[in-house]
Amino acid sequence: MSLRQYEYALAVAEEGSVTAAAELLRVAQPSVSQQIRSLERELGVTLFTRTPTGLVPTAVGRAFLREAEVAVNASRRARATARAGVGELVGELLVAAQMGLGTRQLPSALSELRRRFPQLEVTVFEEPNPAEMERLGRRGVLDLVLVAKTCDEGNAVAHHLGDEEFVVVLGAGHRLLARDRVDLRELAEDPWVRFDRDSTLDCVMQDALRDNELAPATVARVSQTGTAIRCAAHGLGVTLVPASAVPHDYVHLTRPVSPAVSQPVIAGLRHAADPAELALLDLLRQETWHRSASVSPVP
Repeated sequence: MSLRQYEYALAVAEEGSVTAAAELLRVAQPSVSQQIRSLERELGVTLFTRTPTGLVPTAVGRAFLREAEVAVNASRRARATARAGVGELVGELLVAAQMGLGTRQLPSALSELRRRFPQLEVTVFEEPNPAEMERLGRRGVLDLVLVAKTCDEGNAVAHHLGDEEFVVVLGAGHRLLARDRVDLRELAEDPWVRFDRDSTLDCVMQDALRDNELAPATVARVSQTGTAIRCAAHGLGVTLVPASAVPHDYVHLTRPVSPAVSQPVIAGLRHAADPAELALLDLLRQETWHRSASVSPVP
């Protein structure tokens, strides 16, 4: 058995077909089929079964793939560590952020990381659902995560980077734009642009509304901070977003709120973090994060 076979099997499980796996891996389809057949012969088991919706791992296949994923990740980290010994970082770094956190700081840090280590491949995605983020973290497939609560110490080490202040976005001409700070209770009659249920951002908004005894109408639910900001700017309703997520062209339509709303930003790394993860953590620490004693994080 080889790590290449493990990688091929993981790709087939992820994509649900040999064709799609081959495209993902950028290899010929017959090569993937041959490696999977060879792996199954060597193991003496069937890893996948064909269904109307594609290839699905068997029970024994699922158990095998869990261990294969651990082996592939360990191999990647080992290669990166070895290369780091000669001052060069290579391999792949997988970063995930809860939606809206570190919108300004993460791209800046990643850009500097790639400038220093051009052979390091970085994959980033935003995950709005905290439960899904936690599940991915438990599987050990993420190298670094940005979350709004302390990570489970059994799986990761938490590093507090700072606090993300939230601001309200108002439509052009809104009556409260004349204020330096907006009391949330003054928005009781305004409709709100909210986020997908169970997302980190909607949980923050829901807590802020509840703490101020507000139950406003929801005019729309969106998945992205950019969409919420544009909707609010055009007068559809007001919304609450991290200050760093607001593009420069819309800053004039934002105001800090009272009572203040913020979330801690936590970087979660594995206990045995490799040099690439530690390098990114160091760069994130150098970024400017909102820290103010007057701002109390939402529980």
